[in-house]
Amino acid sequence: MSITKPEAFDLSVKQKISTAIGVIGLIILLLAAFNVNFPNKPIFLTASLIMISLGAILFTNDLYLGKHPGIKNDGVMFKSISSRGLWAWITGIALTGFYIVLYFKATWLGLGKSGAENTGLVALFDPLSYVLNGGKASQWFVYGTLYTVAILVFGYKFLLKYRHNRYERLRTYSVMFFQLAFAFLIPEFMARLNSESFSLPYYDLKNIWPLNYYNFEKYRVDAFIDAGDIGLALLIFGILSIFVITPILTFKYGKRWYCSWVCGCGGLAETSGDSFRHLSDKRQFAWKIERWVVHSVVVFVVLMTTAVIYSYLGNDSSKYWLTKNTFLIGVATLLTLVFALTMIFKRAQLAKDAKYGAIGYFVIIIALIGLHYFNGSELFLFKPEPLRQSYGFLIGAIFSGVIGTGFYPIFGNRVWCRFGCPMAAILGFQQRLFSKFRITTNGGQCISCGNCSTYCEMGIDVRAYAQKGENIVRSSCVGCGICSAVCPRGVLKLENDSLKGRINSNDILLGNDVDLMALVNQK
Repeated sequence: MSITKPEAFDLSVKQKISTAIGVIGLIILLLAAFNVNFPNKPIFLTASLIMISLGAILFTNDLYLGKHPGIKNDGVMFKSISSRGLWAWITGIALTGFYIVLYFKATWLGLGKSGAENTGLVALFDPLSYVLNGGKASQWFVYGTLYTVAILVFGYKFLLKYRHNRYERLRTYSVMFFQLAFAFLIPEFMARLNSESFSLPYYDLKNIWPLNYYNFEKYRVDAFIDAGDIGLALLIFGILSIFVITPILTFKYGKRWYCSWVCGCGGLAETSGDSFRHLSDKRQFAWKIERWVVHSVVVFVVLMTTAVIYSYLGNDSSKYWLTKNTFLIGVATLLTLVFALTMIFKRAQLAKDAKYGAIGYFVIIIALIGLHYFNGSELFLFKPEPLRQSYGFLIGAIFSGVIGTGFYPIFGNRVWCRFGCPMAAILGFQQRLFSKFRITTNGGQCISCGNCSTYCEMGIDVRAYAQKGENIVRSSCVGCGICSAVCPRGVLKLENDSLKGRINSNDILLGNDVDLMALVNQK
């Protein structure tokens, strides 16, 4: 009799009952989506969310509380939902269909147009919306509520699964807090404070440029200024976050401070997407595509933001201290400075194709700016609004919302973070070149089990580093720490240390290649 037979991973009676409770809660939402008019919406909404949460919690308790703390990934490839089986495709298609309707056909969910009353699913959330922000629900309020519930409920599951690891518990508490408070409640409360004479912008305090690519749109800037001192403070905070706060935190802690401790996209990936982390593409081909695609997105965001800000600046230097020409010169100077410093001090840490890519992108941006500056043509040969709308549709909606989240069960849980997030790319650039963060390895203890590489959601071959005793310093690493949590030998350790010896590709512990005592004394 084999202990690996699929029947060994069937649901228990308690798990089946818990699943039934959660499904009933989902059915209430589904009926509302098909325009079933519930007589007492607050009661039905509360019942639905409670049953969904209770079902997941009871399921989690039965799954993990009866086991000892430790690594718990038994049978993931025997389950259809986590091995790209039938249920995985059904779930992926259902979630993707929901996102498509939410983004592009919200009226199908009951969103009232031109002041009309909501119906269907959106109307079911009206009572909660009136309590939090004083107005009726929108499709984004529905999305935000379900998003927050998912992070909280699956965050509880994550806490039980990794209760043997203090680091995993702390960062899970962090993403749950930031999603509930900064991404959901605070923006709703800010909207509730608005009146005819005072208006605060709807602002997610943890989202900054370039993830918040629309933050410097004219209507956003006007909203900040019109809100008085508070709005101006939020605008200044957003600018400081880009040039001061983000680089300092990344220098001290790596990109994990944001991607694994604060970001809502990362929070959903780490909690709801935890069961699918092993599905991330580990091929070198995927890694090459990742580098070019995600950095191309960053370049596009820089071009788009520059064009949008440029579009509402003036030319008269006697009236405006920041004119169009001054702004373009400033952007060109900043990009030149970053490029020059990188090539002078950090070129040894860049691969050949990375150097060629950096040179190519730099030449393209400077040439486009120069084309306008000397010839007076349309900036970047495009009008800013179509540029922004194209990005918002292709990257902000289709990639991050529909594909990046809807297809967790097919592509893994961090496909958006790997291939599309401009924030992750910029933080990764900083992490690779001047951060103190690294994952140290003890090659002598590695048994080559492959757990670390299997469960790396960013597709990094962690085992290859561990076998050589080489520090792991990768721009794509989000510092989730799962590689360390699933290692049965304690080979991997997340550290913030000095920059010296951080990237030690030549100090590989193989036989007599290096003087081990000299290396130990040096470090």
